Amino acid sequence: MLEIVQVQEDIDDIGGLEHLKTWLIRKGKIFHHLDHAIKAGVDLPKGLLLVGMPGCGKSLAAKATGKLFDVPLLRLDIGKLFGKYVGESEENMRKALKTAEAVSPCVLWVDEIEKAFSGIGDSGSGNSITTRLFGKFLTWMQEKDSTVFVVATANDISTLPAEFLRKGRFDDLFSVDLPNREERQKILEIHLKKRGKYHLNIDTIQLAKATDGFSGADLESVVKEVIENVYIEGRQLVTTKDLLMVMNQTKSISASLKEKIEQIRKSMEKVDIKPASIQESSS
Repeated sequence: MLEIVQVQEDIDDIGGLEHLKTWLIRKGKIFHHLDHAIKAGVDLPKGLLLVGMPGCGKSLAAKATGKLFDVPLLRLDIGKLFGKYVGESEENMRKALKTAEAVSPCVLWVDEIEKAFSGIGDSGSGNSITTRLFGKFLTWMQEKDSTVFVVATANDISTLPAEFLRKGRFDDLFSVDLPNREERQKILEIHLKKRGKYHLNIDTIQLAKATDGFSGADLESVVKEVIENVYIEGRQLVTTKDLLMVMNQTKSISASLKEKIEQIRKSMEKVDIKPASIQESSS
């Protein structure tokens, strides 16, 4: 039910999402000096909800939060809480939350939380169990006084019950959209540097312009494929031309999931939610 995630990623591995990173750094300062912050009257950080496009850094941000706060990162799989006996699912939820509290201070990551709690309010025994689990989780989040920082991620906010989005559950809600041009440039540089293939002759400005509608995962996939191609061809240097050629052959998420992306954007417009990214400059 609970998995300890070994984290290598840090906040510098996130290309863009500057509003979110600034917010996390502020919360990290509190986590690094908890006793002092509590004595100063600062409330314990509760957590955040990240909503938006798949493959655009939500999971990476959750992992980086554990590294930034310098605490264990636990991943809660709500799907594994469900048992076949009466009351077993609720008891599993209680044990999971108690375990997280025992490990605290820690970050508790609940990935794709909308899938876990979909169907709330519908009829049927399975859904009634889901509703009870949802209620137990909400009550715990509202009343907890432990240093368990919850990072919940969701692709589609429209399937989440309204109670989940009320003030007091999370410290803040952030929306994650497809990366803008400046963010795509940073993401490409991060992945090339990570693999030791970045050099100044690579025109990341041109590449960023050529990848409108690409997700961070799309860009990483391009870099991986190009480096593999270069290796098989017996070359050392990755060129702008190499990258452009693979980009032209890649179907971006905005093309393959066009209707889903429009749906996600419309659902985010209906909620008071902060953008994780700084607005793209007009230059």
